[in-house]
Amino acid sequence: MMGSGKSTIGRELSKITGWPYHDNDALLAQGTAATAKQLLSNDGVAELRAGEAGALELGPTQPEPSIIGAPAGTIMDARLCDLMKRDALVVWLTASPQALARRARGAAHRPWLGGDAEAWMTTTLAQRAPLYEALADLTVNTERRRPHAVAQQIADWIAERDA
Repeated sequence: MMGSGKSTIGRELSKITGWPYHDNDALLAQGTAATAKQLLSNDGVAELRAGEAGALELGPTQPEPSIIGAPAGTIMDARLCDLMKRDALVVWLTASPQALARRARGAAHRPWLGGDAEAWMTTTLAQRAPLYEALADLTVNTERRRPHAVAQQIADWIAERDA
């Protein structure tokens, strides 16, 4: 979910592992020349989802190993979930709806957050949590944790898997 720390933790994990980090917002802009918020407001939900799908599909084309920040809404697309399950180790970064809303507010590129961001996070997380849980190889709660500590936990988990 937006606000979970994907970008920050992805960059930290990149520093630890030496692997390149590809941010979902940058991949989306590369494929559409727009932010998620612009796509939603100008072209609607279907175009946003298509742009997110295209961004995620760029992930497996990156040199391996790479760290890819997946657009949160891609969990709603079974085909993209299959792609992630087949081609990636999937880490679900969790936090409470309150923490997610607090972290996500103020980012001009983020859609959905006009109005009551916490209510939107609560509803959306309740819908998506079972999907994230089913897809994730590792679940890490990011609330009240430093990004470097979370990234180190993920790096240690990867090293253990590869040992």
